[in-house]
Amino acid sequence: MHIMEGFLPAGHALAWTAVSAPFVFVGVARLRKVLRDRPEMRLTLAAAGAFAFVLSALKLPSVTGSCSHPTGTGLGAMVVGPAATTVLGTIVLLFQSLLLAHGGLTTLGANVFSMAVAGPWIAFGVWKLAGRLGAPVGLAVFLGAALGDLGTYVVTSAQLALAFPDEISGYGGAFAKFAGIFALTQIPLAIAEGLLTVVVMNALVGRQIKLEVRA
Repeated sequence: MHIMEGFLPAGHALAWTAVSAPFVFVGVARLRKVLRDRPEMRLTLAAAGAFAFVLSALKLPSVTGSCSHPTGTGLGAMVVGPAATTVLGTIVLLFQSLLLAHGGLTTLGANVFSMAVAGPWIAFGVWKLAGRLGAPVGLAVFLGAALGDLGTYVVTSAQLALAFPDEISGYGGAFAKFAGIFALTQIPLAIAEGLLTVVVMNALVGRQIKLEVRA
């Protein structure tokens, strides 16, 4: 998912930064509200950020200029909401680009949108919908985390296809190519992330932590 430094054309890099920026600003406001109203959530926020950092650092080579890995942002979306998770994900991506050469500063906006915006909102929406449809809690958490992970890579595929359309089949062909390659590694990774997220959520609930679940 991490698109490497300098890989996107400058116009695309700037456009994705502009698209992501409002979500980050809203997320900062949401995060401040959570910390103001519920200061006891600090450790839970830190745990969600660390979870995302560690999982998303476990990268496998994938499409040229990118990589495949778990994202870890589904947990944050279900614990503190997707808006606040956007901030956590942005911090994770920034640290990884500076400390691990994983991703990049020019591609930070694109990476933020796929992993810290789209992924958490998909995870949150799926989790909420599954719960309302009567799914067991564990299944709802699994679906949210797994589909949030896969959704991140669908968005990354769309970003890469926009930047590098196929010479013959255009955007559609490029999207199918990128998504198909990602799927080879990402489907099993998403399943693993879903299962791990269930375990972590059970641990949080077992410690009687009251979760923040609003967007």
